[in-house]
Amino acid sequence: MSDTFSNDIPPREVSHRKEHSLPPWDSPENDAKRPRWQSLTGRMVYQTPWISIESHETLAPTGKPAHYGFVHFRNRAVGVVPLHDDGTVTLVGQMRFAFDAYSWEIPEGGAHFDEDPIEGAQRELREETGLDAAQWTEILRYDLSNSVTDETAILYLATGLSEGETEWDDTENLEIARVAFKDVLEAVIKGQIRDSLTVAAVLRVYHMAVTGALDAALVAKML
Repeated sequence: MSDTFSNDIPPREVSHRKEHSLPPWDSPENDAKRPRWQSLTGRMVYQTPWISIESHETLAPTGKPAHYGFVHFRNRAVGVVPLHDDGTVTLVGQMRFAFDAYSWEIPEGGAHFDEDPIEGAQRELREETGLDAAQWTEILRYDLSNSVTDETAILYLATGLSEGETEWDDTENLEIARVAFKDVLEAVIKGQIRDSLTVAAVLRVYHMAVTGALDAALVAKML
């Protein structure tokens, strides 16, 4: 997507292209040669404090004209796996509007682009669960649905947990559950947990457990 937009669309808070790194079989030299999408004109269709919906007339990388509608997120998604010393994980349950379905998830939310994302993750953990963590490890960065949105996510593992008070907002009616990690992993594999931040984070923590990135005594309690 071009960095030039019509006056109807404000500048991006962050350039996501700068955040992307290439896998070892690719190179910046190859990437620099690739044709890119070009936005010729664009207009804002709808805007809230959290998202904006844009309509663009573009040139595709093939050189062909194309109409492109996409959703710009005004915050970065952050998620936290709160892993207790006994191998359990604290999950949050809530009803999700988009699917009219109940969803069990890791604590998660949004961090504005001018905020340190780990501070946003710490806030979401404290507000939703009342937990604070002594140790924080960034475990994954990814794009949530890159064909129609520029939303990105950063996921963390939080350990050394201590309990406090929750701070739910007016729309939150949450349930809190402390579940064995192996049961959370099984629920992910069976499709009983479908939230993408939770799925990605749990699988990443499992990968860390089986590749020696976590303390062996803790892994024995997790699995």
